[in-house]
Amino acid sequence: MIGALLNALGILLGAIFGLAWRGQWFARTQNQIKSLLGAFTALCGLQLIWLNIGGSFVSIVKQLFLAVLALVLGNLFGKILGLQKFSNRLGRHAASLIAAGQSSTGKKADGFIAGTILFCAAPLGILGAVTDGLSVFFYPLAVKAVMDGLATMSFVKIFRWPAALAAAPVFFFLNDIALAVHSFALPWLDAHHALHAVNVTAGLIICAMTLVVLEVRRVELANYLPALIIAPILTLWFA
Repeated sequence: MIGALLNALGILLGAIFGLAWRGQWFARTQNQIKSLLGAFTALCGLQLIWLNIGGSFVSIVKQLFLAVLALVLGNLFGKILGLQKFSNRLGRHAASLIAAGQSSTGKKADGFIAGTILFCAAPLGILGAVTDGLSVFFYPLAVKAVMDGLATMSFVKIFRWPAALAAAPVFFFLNDIALAVHSFALPWLDAHHALHAVNVTAGLIICAMTLVVLEVRRVELANYLPALIIAPILTLWFA
């Protein structure tokens, strides 16, 4: 799948640039990159919604209502399952490895482990792999590729080249999700005319991701992932 490949290439390019460049980012440059990523993320979410919603005004309202309801129920189930808490624990473990590397008490391989954890556990990665597998909509993973590349630039300054090796597990992890979704979920969704419901719901989650990218508000994105499963079920019930 295209998205997984882009994500892996983003990590590798970030590593190469980080090893070659000895300078530091200016605050203005960081803010500009953050703003561009936020705008592109919002555009991706809106585009995904636009491409998958249609019909009469009543039909559009119904689709949006079911997508929002799926998000509410998905967030509830996500909290019950503790998805965000699990994601946070992984993040804290990766942060401890990075802190150890900065204090010269860590190992070079810790960069590979920390990068793999952070890049694979990111909700945007799982969401992007799903949309890539369902509709070849790889743009969320393109956004993630830039974000992971920028992070890798910092990691290689601490752990050197082993941090770049995280590109391999990230590629296989996201590619396997996309292939599984394409092979098993897509035929069922097509047969029950529920593909659009999943994509509209995913588009709303991507729009919420904009708040995280711009650091406007902290959103527990992992808790909303079950909404991708709930959305087609609601569509069948209210068809």
